[in-house]
Order: sequence, then structure tokens, then C-alpha cells
Amino acid sequence: MTKVKPIPDGMHTVTPHLVCAGAADAIEFYKKAFNAVEVGRLAGLKGRLMHGMIRIEGSAVMLVDEMPEWGAFGPKALKGSPVTIHLYVEDVDAFVARAVGAGAKITMPVDDMFWGDRYGKLEDPFGHHWSVATHKHDVSPEEMQQAMQKGCG
Repeated sequence: MTKVKPIPDGMHTVTPHLVCAGAADAIEFYKKAFNAVEVGRLAGLKGRLMHGMIRIEGSAVMLVDEMPEWGAFGPKALKGSPVTIHLYVEDVDAFVARAVGAGAKITMPVDDMFWGDRYGKLEDPFGHHWSVATHKHDVSPEEMQQAMQKGCG
């Protein structure tokens, strides 16, 4: 008998699982905006998506349609989300421009940050928050602390 791996190949120990009002539309948005690659989807009853999976820059993200009867509500139904998903990408400026062109909203413009990243934040049309960065240079903890205190009061 073949031993089953507790963590399947290609998966990480932490994987975002997004609830979306219109998960099939969200998959199409992420493909256009984030260059996501669709891995698969499982259609359920009533035309809802029971499970979908994409890869963004090689990392898996699972999606499902809202299902109030199971306590699954997306950010818009909840009037916001306390969660931000962070992405490291090769070119943050190009990534954010493509996402905005596809319908994302900038919530923090891309800028150079004291911790060494070029960084910005987006909200997608489904209410999910994303921070996006390209690491530009390494900063020691001491330099980071000094820069933060200088810039943040």
C-alpha cells in the first residue's frame, strides 16, 4: 500500500481559502489581474463553486462561493475583512498596474518602504485585501528600527 503524504506535493502548510460572492468570477479576475493559473474547480449544487484552486506566483489559493447556510460569507457580506494576503512579486509596479487595469482598487500606493520593500496595497472587486511587494534591499533590524522611529514619530 502506498503511503499518502500528509501535505500533498505542491502545497504549503498555510494556504489561503477565500470565500467569494461569485468565486468563478473571482478566478477569472485573478487570472487576468494577478496572472493566476487555474488548477481546478468543482461545481456544486445551485451553480455555486464548491471548491476552486489557483496558483499565484506558484502559491496555491483556494476559493469557494458564499454559502450562508454553512456560515461561509465573503468580505462584502461581512462589510469588510480584517485579513490581508501578502504577495512577493518580481515587479510590484507592473503587477499593481495590471491588477488595477483588471478592476482592483489601490488602497495604498506603491512606494519604497523603510524595511527594504517597494510595497503597496489593493482591494479586489470581491472585497479581499492584498499587499504586494518587491524586495529591493536588505535592512538590518537596527536600521529598520531607526528608520521606523524617524519616519513614524
